[in-house]
Amino acid sequence: MTELRTRARPDVGVHTLPIVAVIAHQSLNPFDDLQAVIVDLDGTMVDTLGDFDVALNRVLAALRLAPVGRAFIGRTVGKGSEHLIRRTLVEVGADARLYDTAWALYQHEYREVNGVHARVYPGVAEGLAKLAARGLKLACLTNKPTAFAQALLHKTGLAGRFGVVFGGDAFERKKPDPMPLLRTCEALGTAPAQTLMVGDSSNDARAARAAGCPVVLVSYGYNHGEPVQSVDADGVVDRLDQLAPPG
Repeated sequence: MTELRTRARPDVGVHTLPIVAVIAHQSLNPFDDLQAVIVDLDGTMVDTLGDFDVALNRVLAALRLAPVGRAFIGRTVGKGSEHLIRRTLVEVGADARLYDTAWALYQHEYREVNGVHARVYPGVAEGLAKLAARGLKLACLTNKPTAFAQALLHKTGLAGRFGVVFGGDAFERKKPDPMPLLRTCEALGTAPAQTLMVGDSSNDARAARAAGCPVVLVSYGYNHGEPVQSVDADGVVDRLDQLAPPG
């Protein structure tokens, strides 16, 4: 039986239970009764910190501004490119009026490096294959712009696993707002309560809670520099292939 660490109640520490127990805790039937899985991209399936590092510091160099380190980037990514650019300008003490110029430069630089310095996390390809083999519909939902997300999925060989791919510009609001999850469920034709959200941060968990989706987080992602175990989620896995039990 595949296991993962879960938080069954806020007053109980992280412990280990079978995946079916997590699903049952969410008032669902066993694992096979799930209809779909929505998976985040950056920090969940692919480590893209190297791409962000190169693209962002190229922008800062072009603007003759000080560079930023990976620790700052890791704390800041996950809420969309607009947030990343604004927070970076604040971090280096730049004039906020540089935003439009920095945004345009960033779009160019990120397009150039997208996927070049990225790597797929261990267990991701295997996990997606197992979930698909169980007949679950799969969607990728990220705050990264849709075009960048689609290009990255193709470069990493993961694109063929997903029926739909939505980025941060696909809807009026981004995660942690529940709208992207609800719209993704609509596109999949699935009920939120039977659609598992898999992510790496409080953004994913908050969106899932508000949308009525169960949520499991990976232990290795970014989560704005905070321990993922402190997030209100239904479980934590070390690899994506731990989600699907054999059978």
